[in-house]
Amino acid sequence: MSHQSDLIADDIDTYLAQHERKELLRLLTCGSVDDGKSTLIGRLFYDAKLIYEDTLKTLEKDSAMVGTTGGSFDPALFTDGLKAEREQGITIDVAYRYFSTARRKFIIADTPGHEQYTRNMATGASTSDLAIILIDARHGVVTQTRRHSFIVSLLGIRHVLVAVNKMDLVDFDEQVFDEIRADYKDFAARLELPDLHFMPISALLGDNIVDPSHHMPWYGGSTLMTFLDTVYIGSDRNLEDFRFPVQLVNRPNLDFRGFCGTVASGIVRRGDEIMALPSRRTSRVQSIVTFDGELEEACSQQSVTLTLDDEIDVSRGDMIVRPGNVPRLEQKFDAMVVWMHDEQMIPGRTYLFKQAAKSITGTVSTLRYQVDVNSLHRVEAPTLNLNEIGRCSVALSEPVCFDSYRRNRTTGAFIIVDRITNATLGAGMIVDRTTGDERRDHWDDEPLASDLHTESSKVTAQQREARYGQRPATILLTGLTGSGKTTIAYALERRLFQLGRAATVLDGQNMRRGISRDLGFSAEDRSENLRRSAEVARLLNDAGLICIGAFVAPRQDVRQKAAQVVGEERFLVVHLAAPIDICRQRDTEGQYERADSGDIPNFPGVTSPYEDPVEPALVLPTHEWAVSRCVEAILELLQQRGITT
Repeated sequence: MSHQSDLIADDIDTYLAQHERKELLRLLTCGSVDDGKSTLIGRLFYDAKLIYEDTLKTLEKDSAMVGTTGGSFDPALFTDGLKAEREQGITIDVAYRYFSTARRKFIIADTPGHEQYTRNMATGASTSDLAIILIDARHGVVTQTRRHSFIVSLLGIRHVLVAVNKMDLVDFDEQVFDEIRADYKDFAARLELPDLHFMPISALLGDNIVDPSHHMPWYGGSTLMTFLDTVYIGSDRNLEDFRFPVQLVNRPNLDFRGFCGTVASGIVRRGDEIMALPSRRTSRVQSIVTFDGELEEACSQQSVTLTLDDEIDVSRGDMIVRPGNVPRLEQKFDAMVVWMHDEQMIPGRTYLFKQAAKSITGTVSTLRYQVDVNSLHRVEAPTLNLNEIGRCSVALSEPVCFDSYRRNRTTGAFIIVDRITNATLGAGMIVDRTTGDERRDHWDDEPLASDLHTESSKVTAQQREARYGQRPATILLTGLTGSGKTTIAYALERRLFQLGRAATVLDGQNMRRGISRDLGFSAEDRSENLRRSAEVARLLNDAGLICIGAFVAPRQDVRQKAAQVVGEERFLVVHLAAPIDICRQRDTEGQYERADSGDIPNFPGVTSPYEDPVEPALVLPTHEWAVSRCVEAILELLQQRGITT
């Protein structure tokens, strides 16, 4: 199984270039103490012939002295290199090993199982694409199994392999494997583990590690090595949101100013328009510089230096993004925190927060709850102790650029550092839900009154259709500010009126002057405004009218909720797809300029994202089409759907 290539001897440069282009898979082993994590890695390398001969001889010698296998070869010593680890037969620190096959390169982290070293496990998991969770077949799912599984889910690791180890000690019993699989599935149903697999193994004997086990003919799945070589991780990378935290301003001479860093996500190309945060100054990428020369494009995880066409102010800790796709820029957020220090976390105490390339002071203002890793229930607690996990509200001394951790594992993560000792105290993952002291929407709320009942109209829907000569529908015109929503909405209303139809417009601005006058422009307030408007649209549809909604409605999930309120069969989404540059030119009120300067927060397309509709009923290029043509296109859509005749 050891990867060998004739190119090594014939053409080393071609081999190295080929090797460099291989896909990289980062993985870790975790689970409770003595479940066999180090043994698994050692056996994997041994059976795949990936251990050098001199290292193998040393391991055989050490196995006789400090091994735990009665003098025979102990694979665990391959990763347990610390003296204390070999004396106790446990893993204490994270050990990394590297290998490759013809298809992939691998970085494997062997993490400790002891509860005392849970923080080390979280460190190894923070950069992993796949987790191998080992379970001792004799003991089944234990507390540390649950704790590590919860951390794996918390850290956004999508691919999980549950390896039921030491099957040789239970006589390779299929029933034992099935029971453990059922127990784990029952627990994991409350976690977010989208790609979950199970495999029976014996790490010490090598069953199902590299070669299929003849002791378990009842198992028809792949071996561990085959699984690692074939698991699909291509869709895990975020290639949509360009994020470039600036780590260093490179100024070697008067003629060069470059901004160095690692692309956290997305793709950047030469000539792309960019925006520097928090200044919101825009420019274009002049060149993408590396040690080996300039590139036409760079993508996630590449370390590059960007030079810009304009001399704009960009400093270490700033972030370079695209103008139409920006992260949140706020001082407060909620996060799940794993506490990693013997000293308790104290809400209100000032700590140093390091997020992306920025360091800033702040506090954990509130510990909302602690998570019981056994039951996954929320527990009220005044503070967090070592290895405990809780949801916290964080307040920083100045705004930072961030995404939710689920969307971006670089910009959505941070560590908490002691300002005096510089010790790492905790690690946090920013959640995309709002804090409890902020306004929230009410999509899923039940009415406060418990004795309500529904009253039915004496006029049927068929009678209304016959009276108006139309079927009721709600047409949501969505797009960036300046895309023409209100203009087209009222033009469509006038055209329908001329045709003898009954229609009315719900405009987002008008709603804010009345029903939604208490709402601002945060993501939650925009969601609540659309919820209220959807309720009004449903009532108008029930009355037989055609409702035309003109709303930015930047989030796809909120638009889907609105469709459920109105009724998906009579809800049509029309996307006004004008580019942001055209929308800026049409802006007569200076909203985009105020958003660029920071005066208007949470402005879709500038300071908050706008998500294009998925499979809209109609897309209108309003930067190319006249209003009349857009109206006729919508009328044609209504006829096709049988709403009008």
